[in-house]
Amino acid sequence: MTNHTLLAGRSPRGPFSLMKRVYKYILPEVRAELGRWREKADGIPDAELRKQALDSMNAKQFHCEGGGVYAAANLEQRHVLIPLIVALQTISDYLDNLCDRSTSLDARDFRLLHQSMLDAVTPEAQPSNYYALREEQDDGGYLQALVSQCQASIALLPSYGKVQSHVVELVQLYADLQVYKHIAHSRREAELLEWWNKHSAGYPQLQWNEFAAATGSTLGMFMLFLAATDPRLDTEQAKAIRDRYFPSICGLHILLDYLIDQAEDREGGDLNFCSYYDDERALNERMRLMVQAARQSADELPFGHFHRMIVEGLVALYLSDPKVRKQRDVRQTAKLLMKGSPWTRVFFWLNSHWIRKAM
Repeated sequence: MTNHTLLAGRSPRGPFSLMKRVYKYILPEVRAELGRWREKADGIPDAELRKQALDSMNAKQFHCEGGGVYAAANLEQRHVLIPLIVALQTISDYLDNLCDRSTSLDARDFRLLHQSMLDAVTPEAQPSNYYALREEQDDGGYLQALVSQCQASIALLPSYGKVQSHVVELVQLYADLQVYKHIAHSRREAELLEWWNKHSAGYPQLQWNEFAAATGSTLGMFMLFLAATDPRLDTEQAKAIRDRYFPSICGLHILLDYLIDQAEDREGGDLNFCSYYDDERALNERMRLMVQAARQSADELPFGHFHRMIVEGLVALYLSDPKVRKQRDVRQTAKLLMKGSPWTRVFFWLNSHWIRKAM
């Protein structure tokens, strides 16, 4: 794989350098963007749509903050990357709320809602009425404004044409997951397994729940946006990024999320992809392999130190969550996954002492 200039001379060299950029530039600008969208959401005429839009931003702000880290690798282009990442992640979180707390169990409704994400990453797409199959209709143009922001930001990426097919593929997989995950419980697993059967040949190293988890991550999309800021990006490099991020880094991301949510998902009766392993030993072994695969994928990319920081930061972010301390089995898994990486321990310390105190 050829090298390229994407992160040369721009990428932070270590955890402290990265976190300095995050605190000085990324978090303030992400929060300003979210403030702008909160104002827009606060004016949504329909009470239910307004509630879900505001709730999704208030409860999931850290999703945008985490995604914004990719802009730290190219600060000169953060005026493009931060509005794009925040808008796409906000669409994702808003739609997740709409589907998760919906009175509808209609797959067609969920798919039409997620057409907005596909339109957002397709510059020539014309926004439509994404609420056509549900009772709530009037969002005052909120969702279309988010779509338009993504399209406007994408228009400023010089190499988006090199990454577009991969971004669209990842968004389509994400949309598929959201449809199958939110339909009636009696049909959910059968639909997920049938979907997996269509893709299993391409991912022999995965189990079905691991593939499903990987499709739920937006990190591959955000990395491809960052790559598209490089005018000299070529198709080979774009494909390498897609293949290294999906499924290994994306899969680790979402499995960590499910790992720490096991207790509350059991209590709420919600789907959790970590619950499909035979026992705790099998879970720990598969999680260990996922961390190993994600680290290897990161190291294989040009400027692997940046991608490796993303991986170690993910492990530290989730395993330093207060939810971990309340679950004995998850504490044991955390000890296993923290082994063998000084960077993970550095990020764990930074996260425990700085980030959570600032949230």
